[in-house]
Amino acid sequence: MTQAPAEQDGLKADAIGFVDALVIGIAATSPAYSLAAVIGSIAAAVGVYAPGALLASFVPMALIATAFLFLNRVDPDCGTTFSWVTRAMGPWFGWIGGWAITMTGVLVIGSLADVGVNFTLQTFGLDDAAENAWIRMPLAILLILVLTYVCILGTDISARLQNALIIAQVVSLLVFAGVAIGKAVTDNSEIDPIDPSLSWLNPFGAGGAGLTTALLLGVFAYWGWESAVNLAEETTDGASTPGRAAVWSTVILLVTYVAVATAVVAYAGLDYLDASAEAGDEEYLFAYLADSVMGGWSWVVLASVATSAIASTQTTIIPASRTGLSMARRHALPAHFGRIDRRHRTPAVSTWWVAGIAIVWYVGIYQVSDNALFDSLTALAMLIAFYYALTGIACAVYHRKHLLESPKNLLLIGVGPVVGSILLIWLLVLSVRDMADPANSYSQASWLGVGPPLVIGIGIFVAGLALMLFWRTRDRRFWEERAGLPDPAVVRGDKPPRPDPDGLEG
Repeated sequence: MTQAPAEQDGLKADAIGFVDALVIGIAATSPAYSLAAVIGSIAAAVGVYAPGALLASFVPMALIATAFLFLNRVDPDCGTTFSWVTRAMGPWFGWIGGWAITMTGVLVIGSLADVGVNFTLQTFGLDDAAENAWIRMPLAILLILVLTYVCILGTDISARLQNALIIAQVVSLLVFAGVAIGKAVTDNSEIDPIDPSLSWLNPFGAGGAGLTTALLLGVFAYWGWESAVNLAEETTDGASTPGRAAVWSTVILLVTYVAVATAVVAYAGLDYLDASAEAGDEEYLFAYLADSVMGGWSWVVLASVATSAIASTQTTIIPASRTGLSMARRHALPAHFGRIDRRHRTPAVSTWWVAGIAIVWYVGIYQVSDNALFDSLTALAMLIAFYYALTGIACAVYHRKHLLESPKNLLLIGVGPVVGSILLIWLLVLSVRDMADPANSYSQASWLGVGPPLVIGIGIFVAGLALMLFWRTRDRRFWEERAGLPDPAVVRGDKPPRPDPDGLEG
């Protein structure tokens, strides 16, 4: 095998540890921003059962996180889903899975930066500037470029920045929840409080279309924790640490989300939530309540949303760039994308490409309308559900020879991931049905007779298929790979080899 150039020898090993990986996994979900974006809509959809809906949304996430844990043990490759699906199910599925991961980053990075700038300006009382697109957009682009450069400087530097940002947002969210619940139970709410009840945790209390809507929003809120696993080759004990960090990040998110959802329902009461829904103000509910709950300290919650979006802007670049690197060294993309910076040992080329395409998408889609940007975020649901479900199925296929060796194997690497995949496929089908109706989109416009999110989502898949077929005509080496792995024996704890820098076994 030809020796790779020095700058492509590999990413920086042992750059971060468990705590850093855990923080990156949490930060990538952007918990404060995610709650600000969905909590009003979830509460409007299922009322007092909002905490239960977020609890139910956690189930498929936890099952898929388990799949990530065990797949990473046998193949700690920074391409995660791309590499695992390729080895388990073949190059065609693997390539399109990698494309889905990369494009989720492209779709959301600009929006995250936009929200980060918006809430930062609001935190400092610059509301007029926050509403001015000609001020906000250049600042968002500058933010993307700065955070991209930080990513290239090194994963360890990125982790130190994330450690500071995540503490600010999680602590502020829990403080908000504690103050809101305290005011609710002591009847000090300015609205119409109700006492919290354990029955609110019943995920099926609401039922019907409202529950479906809430579950879809909940999946979006949890999405992103797998960024920790994309850093497997840069983490101490990369075969074990990133997977554990991913699982624990989902647990911490569960506690945070359920606490905040309980606080919102208890403090506001159902009448206020219903009135907010009828007025179409669900998106602003969290900001309204922050001002009511925290009073003069509402800037703390605004700052938490700002830091959440900024942190997630950076951590969302990580999985997309690492997936591009993994695809390039397996010859699924041009070798140019696989170049690693000699000094910092990070995938500089793929990182800049991800940032560049994300900026072009952000600016371009914003020219259509500001609502079109939100429609592109709605299209994320399709891509997220697709590659998570693909990963769960790949886990069972990957370990098929070991599923019946013990109940633990059958549950953790077989039944659990497959059930998680089935749930996500069900949500994917429901989301496609909802996206087909233009009235369900932010812009409420009709593109090709259906809602813009569906057109964007399908368009991305079609573009991926076209690019895949084109690259196959230029370089067939990746498509000559065959599904199959060395005998995994994951649950027994055998330590796997590090991934081949060239991505090929043998």
